[in-house]
Amino acid sequence: MAQMPFYEVNQMITYAGGADLNLCMQCGLCAGLCPWREVGGEFDVRRMIRQGQLGLEGYESADVLYGCTTCKKCVINCPRGVKIIDIMRAMRSIIAETGSIPETLKTVLGSCHSQGNPWSEPREKRMDWAQGLDVPEFKEGTEYFLFVCCTSCYDMRSRKIARAVVELLKKAGVSFGVIGVEESCCGEAVRKIGSEEEFNKLAQSNIKLFKNKGVKKIITVGPHCYYSFTKEYPELGGEFEVYHTSQIFARLIEEGKLTPSGASGKKVAYHDPCYLGRHSEIYDKPRELLAKAGLKKVDMRREKAWSLCCGGGGGRLWLETKPEQRFSDIRVREAKEAGAEILATACPYCISMLEDSLKTTNLEDELQVKELSELLLEVC
Repeated sequence: MAQMPFYEVNQMITYAGGADLNLCMQCGLCAGLCPWREVGGEFDVRRMIRQGQLGLEGYESADVLYGCTTCKKCVINCPRGVKIIDIMRAMRSIIAETGSIPETLKTVLGSCHSQGNPWSEPREKRMDWAQGLDVPEFKEGTEYFLFVCCTSCYDMRSRKIARAVVELLKKAGVSFGVIGVEESCCGEAVRKIGSEEEFNKLAQSNIKLFKNKGVKKIITVGPHCYYSFTKEYPELGGEFEVYHTSQIFARLIEEGKLTPSGASGKKVAYHDPCYLGRHSEIYDKPRELLAKAGLKKVDMRREKAWSLCCGGGGGRLWLETKPEQRFSDIRVREAKEAGAEILATACPYCISMLEDSLKTTNLEDELQVKELSELLLEVC
């Protein structure tokens, strides 16, 4: 690729979805907010775009291009409204066709292709998280289809989130159900890794499945699924009424269908997931949920749109990050500095990253990490 005329490379990126590439004027405001600046990583969003503009060798390096967590902080700080994540995704899609993506991510794509999930687990085990719960099956007349994130299907820690969601929905008398092993990954991470073909395959498979089952309303456990169903699926004909669990539970409390009986008195900090916050602009409902549950919220140094990414987006949940370069380490320290006893969040990816950081920062005995549904279940 480096031997091609720069305008050909430039056009390739543009045609692959990075149409805003040449709008960038290299002001540096994107790089100024990138979380990698705080940990000294090699990724530089401005350099990535510049190399794409000029068709220079180097942007295809995993250290450069696959550092991006797609947190969207750069986008909200861009004075020209450049869709930087689309540019990054276009670049990744070009090099994915050459097979140059990191080996770990090749495994993720291969697993999605063969098993419908990124965790290299058999499709037949997708419902193992629900053992002993008597989770209803989605059928004609069911109001909500509950879509459980692959992470909460297969990761042992995150299964607790899905189980808490089910228990709360049953307590509230909500008409809901799951489809089961026929479901596939929403494909959000797959697309960010660079495989447009695999994303389209997964999305179209899910859309066909959901429509055949009569799905109209969806409750998602994961913000990445919420984003994909609301921002990407409609472009492929998949138009559904979609809610994140935080929205549903806040409403159920308002309607008196969930009645928190009392709080633990512990101080709770809330970490905004990138894909629930900056990508989907859901900031208030999780905070309302904490307040209605009677929990005492303490503010961290960075809140809402300025929240620090956990480091798990853009496919990096499956990539190794040097201990000294983990954003989630900074985040748990910020929660501790704010006086929190519990760090709450609303994303299975964030739960995984933040819990790992409790271990690396030796804060396991001083701070707990919990998902909103787990906290709510404790007081309902």
